[in-house]
Amino acid sequence: MSDTTEIRKGLAGVTVDVTAISKVNPETNSLLYRGYPVQELAASTSFEEVAWLLWHGDLPTRSELAGLVERERAHRRLEPEIRAIVDTLPTTAHPMDVVRTAVSVMGAVDPATEDSSPESDLAKSERLWAKLPAVIAWDQRRRRGLDPVEPDDDLDYSSNFLWMTFGRRPDPVEVDAFRVSMVLYAEHSFNASTFTARVVTSTLSDLYSAVTGAIGALKGPLHGGANEAVLHTFDEIGLGPGAPDRAVRWLDEALAQKRKIMGFGHRVYKRGDSRVPTMRAALERLVEHYDRPDVIELYTALEQAMTERKGILPNLDYPSGPAYSLLGFDTPTLTPLFVASRVTGWTAHIMEQRAANALIRPLSEYVGPDERHL
Repeated sequence: MSDTTEIRKGLAGVTVDVTAISKVNPETNSLLYRGYPVQELAASTSFEEVAWLLWHGDLPTRSELAGLVERERAHRRLEPEIRAIVDTLPTTAHPMDVVRTAVSVMGAVDPATEDSSPESDLAKSERLWAKLPAVIAWDQRRRRGLDPVEPDDDLDYSSNFLWMTFGRRPDPVEVDAFRVSMVLYAEHSFNASTFTARVVTSTLSDLYSAVTGAIGALKGPLHGGANEAVLHTFDEIGLGPGAPDRAVRWLDEALAQKRKIMGFGHRVYKRGDSRVPTMRAALERLVEHYDRPDVIELYTALEQAMTERKGILPNLDYPSGPAYSLLGFDTPTLTPLFVASRVTGWTAHIMEQRAANALIRPLSEYVGPDERHL
């Protein structure tokens, strides 16, 4: 290796481009969407408003929001080709594989796939966002041997998502917790999946290909799959009487084995993930709604033990995993829920990349054998 070449594994600390979509404000430790602290957005805006904000740069007017809502509800239903492909996939496949495949099919059947104009990409972004809940809800239901539930156009995005998944009118507490999670997960600058989408876009490939690549990156347990891993941790420890003590023992054993504790730590935040307090509050409302104090007892015990032993604070995946579980989502469905939210941020970045594109092609330092001949 050259003495003059600095290798930044994982591109840690490397600034590769500019973005106007989001940032973490180091002074307040707050994640900002187009300048707005995400905790403020989660407190007072709909997910529909946040989607518009990410795509357009400003919150919508009443007429702009009404138009977006009308288009989202018009595109909720899956085309027969997409439903047929999902139906052919085995229920042993991971739900992320199903979502990835469904997005590929959407690209294959969309006559506008190769039209990468700003207007076309925005329209495709809206359609993807509108259809993903139907894919995710249907996939969980078919795994349970249930029939699909058609969307209800009288319900907003979050309410309809829960309706299609569980076939019952959701309680306002459930809807609000789910809405909060969608807002918090929508965007996070140049994370692994977003950067993947921008790399694919930089080749001048289409929006569906970029989103498909992003889904593949998000599946990994070091990224989106961490919320699933949190539930596996809770399953290992076991809820119920004695869970706090078991959590401490489990953590000590896991640390002794040098296991990575999922749901804790973040490369960007130095003083804790700013999204966690908002999502924890939503989790606590669900705990009270369902009368499940055992969940928050285990959650708190593991969080405190991790802080005491390693000084590492939780990230958003830690409270979102138990919240989704309480809502009734199966553990393998948790990362697809992340997709349904983050597709808004991904597509905002895809459009931003295309507007000022340069092919992303970093260098590498060769460390193999010197030149040799047969």
